[in-house]
Amino acid sequence: MKSAFVTVGTTSFDELIACVSAPDSLEILKSLGYNRLVLQIGRGTVVPEPFSTESFTLDIYRYKESLKEDLQQADLVISHAGAGSCLESLERGKPLVVVVNEKLMNNHQLELAKQLYTEGHLFYCTCRMAFDIWLDGARFLGCYSQWIYQH
Repeated sequence: MKSAFVTVGTTSFDELIACVSAPDSLEILKSLGYNRLVLQIGRGTVVPEPFSTESFTLDIYRYKESLKEDLQQADLVISHAGAGSCLESLERGKPLVVVVNEKLMNNHQLELAKQLYTEGHLFYCTCRMAFDIWLDGARFLGCYSQWIYQH
């Protein structure tokens, strides 16, 4: 079972949750071979309806004591750019796409994401960019796969 895990940490990042749970995004994940998506939604107000079919499962929760199990099971992690979430994912050697929350003041998340990208640890984007990339699945797969295999 190929699984993607999305985390927003202890905050809310409704734009990210809405983006990755949109029907077009789910179809792109399916086309890339993923059959499970786990969303950790924190304090968010966007709460997609969980579902399970023969070919795909969407699981959702707000918080857990530890993300360890979800991170271990994930083939891909999509995370907000919080330092704790980024480092915990990288420590486990997981392919990581960091989505920067553009609505934050004095955006330290962008600085962190840029630095970790420059050092070859992750790929980063914004929700606006991510949605555009996911709508063009081939472009996302091509760019991200090339990046992952080069780093």
